[in-house]
Amino acid sequence: MLIRTEKENDRAVVYQINAAAFETRAEAELVEALRACVQPLISLVAEVDSAVVGHILFSPVSVSADSRLRMMGLAPMAVVPAHQRQGIGSALVRAGLERCRAMACCAVVVLGHPEYYPRFGFSPASRFGLRCEYNVPDEVFMAMELEPGIFERCIHNGQRCVVKYHAAFRNV
Repeated sequence: MLIRTEKENDRAVVYQINAAAFETRAEAELVEALRACVQPLISLVAEVDSAVVGHILFSPVSVSADSRLRMMGLAPMAVVPAHQRQGIGSALVRAGLERCRAMACCAVVVLGHPEYYPRFGFSPASRFGLRCEYNVPDEVFMAMELEPGIFERCIHNGQRCVVKYHAAFRNV
């Protein structure tokens, strides 16, 4: 398996991977929308036998406490159904987190399965004084510090700070 940066000629297959991995095409459309208007993006693909079979995207998020915090949101992550449960998603997450560190991001958040993401170091974001702008169960909105102690800035007078995603996420 090879994890690499997405190339221009990967776009059609990345769209199909996201469309196949989710119930609707909303995530595939989200990737298209974010590519068009958000920077920086971390967009990685997984290849098996020279075929792209997985994709992960990280895009900037903002925190109400401090707009200067450089944080990324992991979404979406998709693997072709026939290649799921083979470690491809895990490899994409690990590689993406390393890219976030290399870009000097201080933290990453994810809206995802509470049984899956903790293996990478994610914890419920509420533990760090963060809440999602969307009304989601506490256990599915998770965060991970890449810079230890960074979330201490997010607690103001006992109030949890709000993490906001790009407007394109409202369509998902």
